[in-house]
Amino acid sequence: MPLCNGIIGILLGQLSGLSSGGTFVLGVMAASASYIAAPAAVRIALPQANPSFYLTAALGITFPFNLAIGIPLFFTIAQWLHG
Repeated sequence: MPLCNGIIGILLGQLSGLSSGGTFVLGVMAASASYIAAPAAVRIALPQANPSFYLTAALGITFPFNLAIGIPLFFTIAQWLHG
């Protein structure tokens, strides 16, 4: 989900006329929304769910993935779109 949200954020930044850096930051912020908001949403929607599963998925898998792959990819896409 971070990759989809990040690319959508980059495209919306490009369409709204943001600079290359602004487009990049919007993409990163959109990508990070999936692991910032997801644990709280799961906790409210499924109170009986085991927190170790959804916290591990959000912070143990998605966050490092976004740091290692997502952010460099979003930077490259933002630079490419601004030519």
